[in-house]
Amino acid sequence: MKNLVPAKVFLTKGVGRHRYQLKSFEEALRQAGVAQQNLVQVSSILPPRCKVISRDSGLKRFTPGQVSYCVMARSDTNEHGRLIASSIGIAVPKDRNNWGYISEVHGQGMNEKEAGDMAEDLAADMLGTTLGLEVDPDRAWSEKEQVYKASGLIIRTSNITQAARGHKGLWTTTVAIVMFLLD
Repeated sequence: MKNLVPAKVFLTKGVGRHRYQLKSFEEALRQAGVAQQNLVQVSSILPPRCKVISRDSGLKRFTPGQVSYCVMARSDTNEHGRLIASSIGIAVPKDRNNWGYISEVHGQGMNEKEAGDMAEDLAADMLGTTLGLEVDPDRAWSEKEQVYKASGLIIRTSNITQAARGHKGLWTTTVAIVMFLLD
């Protein structure tokens, strides 16, 4: 079997609403631009030398029905007014020959900033401990972010987050996704 190491990734997100949960999920995938893909969820390693590209550039590389690997965060609710959020965080090491980390947050009661900060914090923490950095877990993300970046070992963290409130009589689904592209 061929070695399946992605060379590029892109981030996308979406929200869907429908009276059926499955259709709500499909609508969220459609808004994210990946509803026509056969998605295979994988764990959270950003391969060495993997380049983050724009959503538009990434979407152009797909064929409908293609098997596509991803890391996905998903939240669903049918409760009116319930705040849900899905977020993906990425931590990229300075040494591009090392791997990075991708985290997923599937949350309720968090807005986009809270979920996004948590996702970045998780990804940076996972990468940081791999690189030998120990940071007080009780510190706020803004403080930890400075420590990680000052170390010179982590070059960048980022997130993509989708939050939404539930609507009466409908399922609401949020997704945040990292799509892997194989060359």
